[in-house]
Amino acid sequence: MAEAIGTAIAFGPVPSRRLGRSLGVNNIPPKVCSYSCVYCQLGRSLRMTFKRQKFFEPEEIFNSVKSKVEEVKKRGEKIDYITFVPDGEPTIDISLGKEARMLKELRIPLAIITNSSLIFEESVQEDLMNFDYVSVKIDAVSREIWRKVDRPFKTLELNEILEGIRKFSFKFKGILVSETMLIDGIDYKDEFKRIAEFLSTIDNLKTSYIAIPTRPPAEDWVKPPREEVLNEAFHIFESFLGNRVEFLVGYEGDAFASSGDLEEELLSITAVHPMREEAVIEMVKRHGGNFRKVEGLVERGLIKKVEYLGAIYYVRRFR
Repeated sequence: MAEAIGTAIAFGPVPSRRLGRSLGVNNIPPKVCSYSCVYCQLGRSLRMTFKRQKFFEPEEIFNSVKSKVEEVKKRGEKIDYITFVPDGEPTIDISLGKEARMLKELRIPLAIITNSSLIFEESVQEDLMNFDYVSVKIDAVSREIWRKVDRPFKTLELNEILEGIRKFSFKFKGILVSETMLIDGIDYKDEFKRIAEFLSTIDNLKTSYIAIPTRPPAEDWVKPPREEVLNEAFHIFESFLGNRVEFLVGYEGDAFASSGDLEEELLSITAVHPMREEAVIEMVKRHGGNFRKVEGLVERGLIKKVEYLGAIYYVRRFR
């Protein structure tokens, strides 16, 4: 069994726009992963592998999480999800399925954030069936961009992974979402269209999230993409997936909440998806008609006006 000294198994709960109040489960020692993504906030992978193995006894995971849940409930706090989001790829843990089945005793929905790299394995798909919410990573569908951005373990094959995601989606009955990380300095060419086409073949996909790096990445050259690129990606995804597309960024505003504050509402909505100029004008009218506040957000660098296919959009600034 691998060493796990000094690793906190249960942590949080932390606020999550996707998962509400999420109590984290760290079932992997730091940076044991099948990828070494250039944007990873944990730095480069210390040990790369895709061989499934045991790191903790399932009872240790269960007892740690149960103890944390009891502690949180004593404080009167709410837990919406118990989420496997460790310091490496959670599906490398060969005990994952057993841990999930044990945690169901706590009667709190289970979520997992996976990079999808092992999902072509039947045993991984079976383990993921124990979760209520599964987030799969799809940063690219072309091998060149995938290898440049995700830097996978050398024997992994992208086509196998993509087919594994599709096969899993036909069996899984819970909430299935995807996450696509976009970064600056990558020539995406027609990749957005190719990703969106693939996503449209995933059965029962609830939401496709377009993400950007918001914390210090593994490589210094990694930066968020320009707002024009984000806007283009959003609309291409939307053309295939309809209203199932959202931005996933670091801004913590209440998405779509009508707070009564024009600036807060604009920042909240544009952090989720671009707003056409006509929609912004209508929002301003609802708040008394002072468009100067919108101009002020642009001047302060909080939102940006961008043009796409002849229309003007307002997008949250992330750089």
